[in-house]
Amino acid sequence: MSYHLVCGLEIHTELKTKSKMFCGCKNDPFNAPAPNTYTCPVCLGMPGALPVANAQAIEWTVKLGLLLHCRIHHDSKFDRKNYFYPDLPKAYQISQYDLPFCYDGYVDTEFGRVRINRIHLEEDTAKLTHTTLNSKKVTLIDFNRSSVPLVEIVTEPDITSPEQAKAYAKKIQEAVRTLDIGDADLQKGQMRLEANISLQTDSQKAAGQLPDYKVEVKNINSFNFMAQAIDYEVKRQSALLDQGQTIAQETRGFDSTKSITFLQRTKENAADYRYFPDPDLPVIHLDDAQIEAWRAQLPADRDAHAAAWQTQYGIEPKYAATFLTRASTSAWADQLWAAATAQQVDCNKLANYLVNGKLAYQETAEPQAIVTAFQKATATASTSDDELLALIDQVLTAHPAEVERFKAGDKKLQGFFMGQIMRTAGQKLDAGQVNQLLASRLR
Repeated sequence: MSYHLVCGLEIHTELKTKSKMFCGCKNDPFNAPAPNTYTCPVCLGMPGALPVANAQAIEWTVKLGLLLHCRIHHDSKFDRKNYFYPDLPKAYQISQYDLPFCYDGYVDTEFGRVRINRIHLEEDTAKLTHTTLNSKKVTLIDFNRSSVPLVEIVTEPDITSPEQAKAYAKKIQEAVRTLDIGDADLQKGQMRLEANISLQTDSQKAAGQLPDYKVEVKNINSFNFMAQAIDYEVKRQSALLDQGQTIAQETRGFDSTKSITFLQRTKENAADYRYFPDPDLPVIHLDDAQIEAWRAQLPADRDAHAAAWQTQYGIEPKYAATFLTRASTSAWADQLWAAATAQQVDCNKLANYLVNGKLAYQETAEPQAIVTAFQKATATASTSDDELLALIDQVLTAHPAEVERFKAGDKKLQGFFMGQIMRTAGQKLDAGQVNQLLASRLR
């Protein structure tokens, strides 16, 4: 029997606000001088400690939603998600349930549109480290990450291939970085991927019926690993269905060494978390004026920005992409292309040099300094035809065997001769001029 992948993604990404989500502790878990340094009674879950919501985190969450074409709830609230685990000191997580800040958005990929069900804001958990001390296996806990602002983006089950899952996840990372609200580094755990995977039969697909189960693969830290996990689950679930078995609704992990998933626990339902409104936090009201003010602050759409650069400066999209990863980077690049154009410098060639490492640069550098360095690196010597012909004759005389091979049909040797001429000259020459004169000598 043939099966069809039905997949939705949940992507968590940390926000880089100065302080944590519900307290004033410094939000910098990866650069803390020692474990459990940036903590207080609130993020340690001490009795009687009261949370206060981070306004900057709320603004950034809504802006992310607006960038991803979401609708915004005018009234939103925080809820308690109850479960017990060592990294959760209160035995509940402050999250959002039925009234998230953002809902009903979408992301377009080259493999089709992926609808976004919701974007909600919550607090991250502490970090557990499993290790061995004094020959004993132990688990260490670091609360520097506890209560760091964490955004969760949840899709509809629209993803039909591992490739589409990768393309969508990369778009989310791009959006976070474009807004400059988080670094979204997968290796550091600042962005985590979770895939809900099930298979649909031909008859279910024809009837528009979704499978009655889903398998969640959690905490994947690579786009490629996510694609591998989805591919493995398709094969595993297909084999079980072919045997007439029922797929268990469960949570699995991914072993990147073996490229397989493994059972972690049976999957919870919403009722298991016993959500209820957090009594210590008020309803957050956002009026139309505030939402539209934030919308007006959004950066230009990446694709539109790239298209504008191509039209105005002749920059190819493959080069433009490098400079559109963050709002600060694209703003700096805007100044760079303008400075280059004012000096009649080829912006596409400049972008090529920067992207391919032919010219070192830092975004803190003055755009004019970059343009000057590029002009110096690409400056060509003014050489007469007679001088160049003498140089060409010198090189051809030094390589008679290669000349004979060229005349016998090995036309690739023209590149060899070009390299030898440039090297012998000891200075940058006009490649077009050299090519034309070399061709005349090789006839």
